[in-house]
Amino acid sequence: MSLHRVSSMQSWEHVRGSSPARSEHRKMSFNPVGTWAPPEAQDERVEAVEMSKPKRIAQVVVAVIYCLFAAGIVFGYAALKPVLIKEGVYRDECSEEEIFSVERTCYEQEIRLNLMFTTAAVGTNICALPVGTVLDRYGPRVSGIVGSILIAIGALLFAFARQLPFDGYIPGYLFLALGGPFIFISSFQLSNTFPRHSGLILALLTGAFDSSSAVFLFYRLIYSASRGKFTTQKFFLVYLVVPLFILLVQLFIMPAKSYKTIGELLSEAEDPEGDIDPAENGIDDQEEIDRLREERRMRRESMVSEVTSLLGKKASDKQQKDEEKKKEISGVWGALHGRSALRQIRSPWFALITLFTVVQMTRINYFVATIRPQYEYMLKDYQLAERVNEVFDVALPLGGVIAIPLIGLVLDNTSTPFVLSLLVTLATIIGILGVIPYPWAAYANIALFVLYRPLYYTAVSDYAAKVFGFHTFGKVYGLIICLAGLLNFSQSGLDAMTHKAFRSDPLPVNILLLAVALAVGLALVGYVWHQSRHIARDGLEEEAEQAAEETMPAMSNSGS
Repeated sequence: MSLHRVSSMQSWEHVRGSSPARSEHRKMSFNPVGTWAPPEAQDERVEAVEMSKPKRIAQVVVAVIYCLFAAGIVFGYAALKPVLIKEGVYRDECSEEEIFSVERTCYEQEIRLNLMFTTAAVGTNICALPVGTVLDRYGPRVSGIVGSILIAIGALLFAFARQLPFDGYIPGYLFLALGGPFIFISSFQLSNTFPRHSGLILALLTGAFDSSSAVFLFYRLIYSASRGKFTTQKFFLVYLVVPLFILLVQLFIMPAKSYKTIGELLSEAEDPEGDIDPAENGIDDQEEIDRLREERRMRRESMVSEVTSLLGKKASDKQQKDEEKKKEISGVWGALHGRSALRQIRSPWFALITLFTVVQMTRINYFVATIRPQYEYMLKDYQLAERVNEVFDVALPLGGVIAIPLIGLVLDNTSTPFVLSLLVTLATIIGILGVIPYPWAAYANIALFVLYRPLYYTAVSDYAAKVFGFHTFGKVYGLIICLAGLLNFSQSGLDAMTHKAFRSDPLPVNILLLAVALAVGLALVGYVWHQSRHIARDGLEEEAEQAAEETMPAMSNSGS
């Protein structure tokens, strides 16, 4: 999972098939099943100017801190797995012969450990459905509190898993995963605390999410330094400080309601109809009506001043021009804007990106879960495979941070067909490197993988926003990620195939995934490239029609 790439929670959306001059200002929802919050809940959104600057700074800093320690820690599984093996987790799944053999893990133990990660990864993606609902209905504070409770439950289950009468590891890891999106996604709205720096704030939150996988890396280093004395139980009991911190800051520092976007403020400020209230029909005194309207007009003008102070006039104009330029460059902007979510879901645009997401997400999570046994088999050297795993543990969070500015440059300055072509090319190179049994190929594979992973997740959300539009973003993007998550359970089948059918040889499965990914990727790129040409041609025809309409009245006036 990664950050949905949006420069703000709201954008100007051009609806294809209507007048080129027509734009609709839509509020972006993170609720994949639709916005069912009552109107009064939407009216309670907070204006940034209503909150003091020091408090807004504190909220951003606090959000970055707790995202760093909790948003995506489950993706540090590759670093935690060696500790779990040394702790003997699921060792009882092995036969007596396997327990007393020199093998570090047996088949059943490996499958159970990987199932723990697979379940967590699937849960993270499916969690997009309830997170959006809770956030839209109850606001970021409640969402953050729910996240803190889920993380606390996960930590307790993991800490006392050995004493429980049931398997506490899989549900414990799942709860840790479910808590992440609740605190992470609810932090997006903080980009509106300082609109001039919204990109920086989103980058900090994204970097914190990607870096949170390093939590288990640092734990593994402490575990090794303590020679196993700092057990998983001790670690997760100490880790309870994190959900407690999140709970306290949600209650005393973080906003109860989401901050209004600049777009929302401008919509209210620029709408003169807002000066007229239907409740005036019950007032007979015209002077009273005029007084109320004057108050609302002054309030509107004050809001314009507030927006200008937050963003600046030049910055606002520049931002609007930059957004228009990005839309033009994308080549697919507005492809299905204005269509119902059902029509969008039935289109090839949706089917192909969903297939691509399913395959790539499966490849990514399969690699994270099995990197050490894969290279142990290919390199025929456990110590070397361990070093490769250690490099990966460090590179995964680091790569996410390094990739942030690069991803922004790519997505803002290149077309969507080019971005998809880049994804397919990188995925193919990674797949090829993944079947070459040499250390240099392993390290090159890791270097590309840690940069590709955040680019891939961000590009998919960017594609969804540009093609399907903000009005249906929550539903359509949520469904893409949810379906991809559910189908990620196929990873258990790939594990079984590798261990049983191919005797721990990862090459056949990797080659199969490479071939399927390449086929689906080429189909997606071909379709999007073909459609982008049609969109460009339609745009030129619309501009020509508009120019003709503007020319004809001018000719009529000159003739008269």
